[in-house]
Formats: sequence, structure tokens, C-alpha cells
Amino acid sequence: MNNSHAKSLVVFLHGVGSRGADLMPLAQAWQPSLPTAAFAAPDGPFAFDAGGADRQWFSISAVTEANRPQRIAAARPAFDDTLRGTIEQHGLLNHLDRVVLVGFSQGSIMALDAIVSGRWPVGAVVAYSGRLASPRPFMQTGSPRVLAVHGAADPVIPAGASIEAMAALRELGLDANSHILPGVGHTITTEGAQLGAAFLAAALKSEAK
Repeated sequence: MNNSHAKSLVVFLHGVGSRGADLMPLAQAWQPSLPTAAFAAPDGPFAFDAGGADRQWFSISAVTEANRPQRIAAARPAFDDTLRGTIEQHGLLNHLDRVVLVGFSQGSIMALDAIVSGRWPVGAVVAYSGRLASPRPFMQTGSPRVLAVHGAADPVIPAGASIEAMAALRELGLDANSHILPGVGHTITTEGAQLGAAFLAAALKSEAK
């Protein structure tokens, strides 16, 4: 969803075994709250392990707590190419403070990695149902605001992963907070979407000052 008068860009990063288009309904819901924003939802660069037309940012085949950081590091070049191309299309490569990343699950893992590795000093990140699994050491470049939204009943990635991630980001000096939704599983609910929209509206307004 392009906006010819866009002052900012929201980039959606889908989960494993999905496509960018699956997150675009959020753009329609958020447009009233973010009237000067453009929205983009690129597909992950790799074919989904299980086949079909779906995509992934890195393989989860035989993934473990021990090898996940290496998977993420190996995925960075392709992720960066995808993100750079998306941002360049909207003319904001020199204005990363006006770019926000919104990830779900594996997309959240990559969004958080983008900031803790110092590669992408964007303005803000919303991480739905994610975790911070990047290889250390972490570094701070820029001062993105970060919100994690996670279902308390998530059977795929425990909600505690988001709490731990935001604590680690605060140790870097970032404005990072988590919101845990009771009874919610591995999904983005209406309430979660509303939290994200309000957070980004405030974050982008702050950047515009």
C-alpha cells in the first residue's frame, strides 16, 4: 500500500511459512492512525522448508536454541538485501528514523536482530509473538522505540521470550516494553493490532518533532 505523500514507511515482516500479503490487512486497519505512512510487506527471500509458495527468512529445520543464532546471522545478507530494496523503493534509505519494522514470529526475530546488530537504526519496531535470539554481543545504533506484543497462551514461542527480549533492549538503553495478552495464542488479535497502531502513531509523531 503506497502513499505518494508518505513521510514514513511501515515494513511488515511475515512469519515462517507465510507471505508478506498475509500481514497487509494490518495496513488497512492502521492507515487511519498513520495517514502519512506507506506500507510494504516483502516476501522472505527463501522458499519455505515444507514446500509450496510460502516463504521464510531462515530455515527452522532441525533448529535448536544452540544453532538458532547462527541461522539468524547467516540470514542477514538476504534479509538486508530485501529490506534495503523495499526502503529504497520509498526513498527513505537516508531517513531510517522514518522507517518502522513490524514483525510476526520469525519476522519479529529478524526485526529485533536488525536493531541489536547495529545494522538498521530504524525509528521503531513492533515485535509480535517473537524472541531475541541474535548472536551476542548486542550494540546500539540509533534509538529505536520497541514494543513487543505476545499472547500469554502462545504454544509456539513462550510469552516470556518477549519479556526477556525487552529487558535486554533496555539494558542497551532503548525504550522497550512488552505487552502480554491473557489467553491469546500465536497470533495477532484485534487488541494487539490496536496496541501496535497506537504505539507507532506516537513513535512516528515523536520522530517528526
